[in-house]
Amino acid sequence: MKNNEHINPENRDFEKRLEQMSPFEIKNRLIEMAQADAHNSTATFLNAGRGNPNWIATEPREAFFLLGKFGLEECRRTADNTVGIAGIPSPQGIAERLREFLNDHKDENGASLISRTFEYLISKHEFDPDALAHEFAEAVIGDQYPTPDRMLHSAETMVRDYLRLAMGGGDDKSTYDLFATEGGTAGMCYAFDSIQENKLIGKGDKIALMVPAFTPYIEIPHLDRFDFEVININADKVQHDGYHTWQYPAEEVDKLRDPSIKLLCIINPSNPPSYTLSSDTIRQLVDIVKNDNPDLMIITDDVYGTFVRNFRSLMYELPYNTMCVYSFSKYFGATGWRLAVCAISQNNVFDDMIAKLSPEQTADLNRRYASLSLEPHNIKFIDRMVADSRLVALNHTAGLSTPQQMQMTLMAAFAYFNSHDDNSYQTTMIHTINDRLNALWSTTGFTLLVDPLRAGYYSEIDIMIWAKKFYGDEFAKYLNDNYEPLDFVIRLANETAVVLLNGDGFDGPAWSVRVSLANLNESDYRKIGTAIRNMLDEYHTRFLTVAQ
Repeated sequence: MKNNEHINPENRDFEKRLEQMSPFEIKNRLIEMAQADAHNSTATFLNAGRGNPNWIATEPREAFFLLGKFGLEECRRTADNTVGIAGIPSPQGIAERLREFLNDHKDENGASLISRTFEYLISKHEFDPDALAHEFAEAVIGDQYPTPDRMLHSAETMVRDYLRLAMGGGDDKSTYDLFATEGGTAGMCYAFDSIQENKLIGKGDKIALMVPAFTPYIEIPHLDRFDFEVININADKVQHDGYHTWQYPAEEVDKLRDPSIKLLCIINPSNPPSYTLSSDTIRQLVDIVKNDNPDLMIITDDVYGTFVRNFRSLMYELPYNTMCVYSFSKYFGATGWRLAVCAISQNNVFDDMIAKLSPEQTADLNRRYASLSLEPHNIKFIDRMVADSRLVALNHTAGLSTPQQMQMTLMAAFAYFNSHDDNSYQTTMIHTINDRLNALWSTTGFTLLVDPLRAGYYSEIDIMIWAKKFYGDEFAKYLNDNYEPLDFVIRLANETAVVLLNGDGFDGPAWSVRVSLANLNESDYRKIGTAIRNMLDEYHTRFLTVAQ
């Protein structure tokens, strides 16, 4: 397909070929069309195709930049010259200097968060004050390789406490090891890579995917190097009254009772429907693992969990089986920072399955990791992930950059303390998303049902459902017979300058569209809702013309 090939809404053959692409790649073509339409008309270009937030968390960033000032002062203490070269921070007495610095800057934004984080780690987790202050200073300056390479001690400790709170851990006593990664996408890649490299899954093996799903989870398993057999666990299409719940029927989840399914991938809350798993589904999953498939490996991608009150991750329902991938990108407005962690319980199925490998497989892996340890068979799976992320040979330079880890620490601390104060940050985030969701649906004329399991970061709208409800089955058949499902988002871009993603690219219903509620203002979503309804009405007008 040529990049300059014109997208013609009347060209069904071309639309069929276009549907083979990722919706995120189709989006780029739609953006070109929408921008051209906005240029040639009075329409406003509105891109709701990608979930990049239009907000940022300010306090942890203010703290980061203020801490950077302290770090530079510490460097200049040890050496300074006129050409702009300084030394590196010295640990001796640095805790007292940090406290003095924060007292001198106590009225500046961010000072309180640095102080609170510092004192919390000392009092709650018994960090040595000088060692902690030195780690802060070196981290923010970025003058050393990450040590430990998997994650800095202070960062892992603070983020672990935040995750327990944000992911619904409560009083759970499981201790999780964390691996700081370059966003959730890197964590996802490292997880697939190491699970295969460590012979826990091989080409042709069965994995399960709860769909609709974020497209990389759909596309990665079919790459030549993996070539897995994918079993879809499908969210129910429609309730008896015609409305989606985006939950999973028991008979779909029961597919996981097959012990030949080795890995389950979940996005919770889902992307794009944006609903968290029901308690019934969670209980069923627990029963399946307990009674039928005890070695099932689970990857749960929980980036949107913080947009649901009282969210509880599978990492705390099935800690032995579950790896959690959590990204800071969405909740903190930090997609450009590339901050995420992979979390695995210290008692986990990955390590135990490696221990059960055949002598030949074990010998092969011992050779792979021999450069890291005299006892490579004892290397934990999460540390193998770190090594694999740098092709093992470069393990000594592995790890997320220390400034990134420092920013992650401050974001985690900010949310952790805020939740113990008045929880105003989460409350505001949830209200912001819900207000945009309601604005979108208010102008479609469609019915949005109240659902406590809805996160609402995205909204997946099944156009075919509303075609039937408003205009009947005959019109719905006309749509299916005469248009490709992708035609709807193409026409939206071409005629209204609105960019949405096609839901079938996420293994959702063919005629569904995904609207990101993160990156535009509330009034924009009213315009998008109007555009969606007007487009449906235009198809109906064509239908009436043909019917006559």
